[in-house]
Amino acid sequence: MAPDVTRAAAATAKTSEDERPAGARSCAYVTFLAGNGDYVKGVIGLAKGLRKARSENPLVVAMLPDVPAEHRRMLAEQGCVVREIEPVHPPENHRTEYAMPHYVINYSKLRIWEFVEYSKMIYLDGDIQVFDNIDHLFDLPDGNFYAVMDCFCEKTWSHTPQNKIGYCQQNLNKVRWPEDLGPKPPLYFNAGMFVFEPNLNTCHDLLETVKITPPTPFAEQDFLNMYFREVYKPIPPVYNLVTAMLWRHPENFDLDKVKVAHYCAAGSKPWRFTGEEANMDREDIKALVKKWRDIFDDESLDYKNYVGQDRAPPVDLQPFLAALSEAGTLDHFSAPSAA
Repeated sequence: MAPDVTRAAAATAKTSEDERPAGARSCAYVTFLAGNGDYVKGVIGLAKGLRKARSENPLVVAMLPDVPAEHRRMLAEQGCVVREIEPVHPPENHRTEYAMPHYVINYSKLRIWEFVEYSKMIYLDGDIQVFDNIDHLFDLPDGNFYAVMDCFCEKTWSHTPQNKIGYCQQNLNKVRWPEDLGPKPPLYFNAGMFVFEPNLNTCHDLLETVKITPPTPFAEQDFLNMYFREVYKPIPPVYNLVTAMLWRHPENFDLDKVKVAHYCAAGSKPWRFTGEEANMDREDIKALVKKWRDIFDDESLDYKNYVGQDRAPPVDLQPFLAALSEAGTLDHFSAPSAA
């Protein structure tokens, strides 16, 4: 059974003022961590990247109970707000071949809607790095779900009609959607980065809806796309550069202007990078990996050593908001610059 997206939109737009202290409007970044693997390095790198970008907002780490105490200590020492959450499981009476086996645990990300002590949050995957201050995204109008459109060109999308005919929303002029396949697919976002408003009503509805929604290859990403379809607003791709776009859609990016990089392509994780996998010998990939490692290795960005308390330069958000109000996508619009 598909989610009731009309109900989802209403739940998202409903205020949560009764769920947080009077007069409070606090914002935070949030990421997700599970298990005892090396993704903790990615989260540490993210915390240090946000500090280098002079973000004024904390990083909350929503973690499952299986994250070891040592990793929790490491994150707390980096100034992270550690929050344990209970796992969320998809319906067990459906068998699904996920695009990647570990995607099944990502349904637990739905718990971040419980964090109602924050009025607005920006979710970032643990394999993301922030190179420029993006705090201005907290000022986007309430009631919408903001994220960057995904790319359909990689082999993980081979099960879809989009991939089979070469259609991608990142370049609509390359292949037109044929009429004989029915209505054009709705806009589809990558759930590695998104701007949202925590809300207990929304969280309850998400958790109830996922119980009756058959799982699909991209797990919680597919689910969130269905649930928030009516309130989704695209934002420019510089806020979530999926590494595969560097060779799939190089015309869409100026690497020097990328604010957020998402190291999700096979072999691109900076903390285990070898350069041996497909496309990993590219100079742009090597440059992105070096930028991540430079941040991770910079001891001055460790929480205990950090003394940079300067505010980030102000950003003129008006052109950004004007573009968001227009119909269609925002691939024609440049993200605001702090320069």
